[in-house]
Amino acid sequence: MTTITESLATLHARLAGATLAAGRPATSVTIVAVSKTHPLEAIRAAHDAGLGHFGENYLQEAVAKITQWRDGVTWHYIGGIQANKTRAIATHFDWVQTVASPRIAERLAAQRPYYAAPLEVCLQVAPQGGVAGRSGADADEVPALATVVAGLPRLRLRGLMFMPMPGLDPVTLRAGFRRVRGLFEALRGAGHDLDTLSMGMSEDLEIAVEEGSTMVRVGTALFGARVAHRE
Repeated sequence: MTTITESLATLHARLAGATLAAGRPATSVTIVAVSKTHPLEAIRAAHDAGLGHFGENYLQEAVAKITQWRDGVTWHYIGGIQANKTRAIATHFDWVQTVASPRIAERLAAQRPYYAAPLEVCLQVAPQGGVAGRSGADADEVPALATVVAGLPRLRLRGLMFMPMPGLDPVTLRAGFRRVRGLFEALRGAGHDLDTLSMGMSEDLEIAVEEGSTMVRVGTALFGARVAHRE
């Protein structure tokens, strides 16, 4: 059985090759270990191997983990957000990568505890064409949403997140990542102080990094296949 240390070494090698191809240092990419459905013991093993950022999709499961272990790790919410989830997300997480509407952003800002650091926010960009089954803001909505988020208290706008549809060929994948990178650069050019482009998962991270990703969300390549979700 492959250990988390071995899996992480393989992942670092993949990232080293991708960043070299892009002419960037390997340290320019942050790994978010997608730990949904995996037990806290696996997360602790990943932390011991050197990882500090963990991503969760399922809120009830995530809160149970976070309440047991908060110090020394950074928790990212990477699942869909309904209005009835915003208080728990604002209370427990350090980052939320899936903000796609002003209403959700406003609720997160209002419900972020006064004693907590600002919630780090990425705006989720939808696949081109409004594909069913993938959430996010359409590209033409993102500039106005960025302005809203940047003006809200208790939130800090960090960048964009993108999740393409599964099963795309490399050329189509690259075009999607490049489109989101262009939107990211346009926002920076408009005065937004962005530093995070969250693109790329286990199967496509090389292409994402070559197209400018600064953060990859990796689950299977680190933890193996997910176990059944029971929430």
